[in-house]
Amino acid sequence: MTKLLEKALEAVSRLPSESQDEIARAMLQLARSGDEPEAVDAAHLPAVLEGLAQSQRRAFASDTEVEAAFRRFE
Repeated sequence: MTKLLEKALEAVSRLPSESQDEIARAMLQLARSGDEPEAVDAAHLPAVLEGLAQSQRRAFASDTEVEAAFRRFE
């Protein structure tokens, strides 16, 4: 185990149980992410496919558009 991972686990060990479990689930998901593709809900599939098509066309949001999107969450 690396020193950085040890430090992260030590920090997580001081969090409440619910937070520890949430982080553990995320770590497990990341660790097995290379095994198989993540399932996509059928309702979201058109948006995912459109996003992939946009990335192939290199049609990315501008910095201004990204900033505006983040401002909506303030």
